[in-house]
Amino acid sequence: MPHSDLYWALPDGISEALPDEAEALEQLRRQLLDLYATWGYRLVMPPLVEFMESLRTGHGTHLDVQTFKLTDQLSGRMMGVRADMTPQIARIDAHKLKTEQPNRLCYIGSVLRTRSFHRDGSRSPLQVGAELFGHAGLDSDAEVISLLLETLALCHVPNVVLDIGHVGIFRTLAQLAGMSAQQEAAFYDMLGRKALPEIDAWLAQANLPTDISTYLGQLPRLNGGITVLDEAESLFAAAPATLRTALGYLRTLTERISAQFPTCTLHIDLAELSGYDYHTGIVYGIYTPGLGREVARGGRYDGIGEAFGRTRPATGFSTDLRTLAKFALPKCISTASAAIFAPAVQDAALEQTIHGLRQQQQRVIRALSGQTHDAAALGCTQQLVQRDGQWNVEAV
Repeated sequence: MPHSDLYWALPDGISEALPDEAEALEQLRRQLLDLYATWGYRLVMPPLVEFMESLRTGHGTHLDVQTFKLTDQLSGRMMGVRADMTPQIARIDAHKLKTEQPNRLCYIGSVLRTRSFHRDGSRSPLQVGAELFGHAGLDSDAEVISLLLETLALCHVPNVVLDIGHVGIFRTLAQLAGMSAQQEAAFYDMLGRKALPEIDAWLAQANLPTDISTYLGQLPRLNGGITVLDEAESLFAAAPATLRTALGYLRTLTERISAQFPTCTLHIDLAELSGYDYHTGIVYGIYTPGLGREVARGGRYDGIGEAFGRTRPATGFSTDLRTLAKFALPKCISTASAAIFAPAVQDAALEQTIHGLRQQQQRVIRALSGQTHDAAALGCTQQLVQRDGQWNVEAV
């Protein structure tokens, strides 16, 4: 790298927003917060850094290697720069707000990760999310998914596909199979890769009861449209009640979502286990053709507040403001208002006119003494011109 580049080059995966993009992102941020407010979700702003004990808790356990760490010079304790805001929101709900009723919270802010979750992705996304604490039922899961789909509709994300599963199904089967933690992790990895030959070979030598082996072997093959649930209910007809309850929950939830959002394509995947180490129920991702990765992700993660002294059920989603902006910018983000050029003249009437225009949210750019650039060069399409003692707005 040339010596001069050391002064201006940004690290890989770290980006900044110049005026046009920054203004557009801010407009989108405000639109999303306004949407969330209409659903009763209140904005919180957690700190950029926290002690590592908080960031490792619950949802954050799997993020330890993604967290930049530093030593607090005041306390000597290890701190981390947040890599995900969800553990912070859980801490706020459990430790700061301490309400018994459901809490609806939302957030938008920068996070920092040691590595991107995706190839060529950002290590400093602008994370957007909504969390509902204090309710452990179908209504809260349906509400959060509905809010996510409304978010994507506001941002004009096309051809949305909701890929949804339930981690309780595999968790139950792993317990029935008597898997050790190591075996469960290995099988989880194979399911995530849909490595069917490896799964079949593993089951062939595992010496499991026939029905359990059949269930596990079919699990990665149960993915597709809503009819997958019919196949699964038939396959698991004699399975334990906990497994059949999870399937019934998934059916009722997807039927409700389909009725409310008929244009959303549903994809059932019983081997969808993203976030398996902290999710406790449904888990889902949102996809759109051409992006190559999920637009958003979410699920249920009950008990996350336990480390903060209060076990609370929770469900929520997160996405990235810049990802949403790729779809929103052409359609729902207005460009900056046209600017009005004002001359560098000391005149009380001019000052009053400029003040009045700015009160009306008009953009007025004042010329500076000795400035050689004209109105057009400054991006102004109008200018203030004095005629008969009055200052008027005219075209450039």
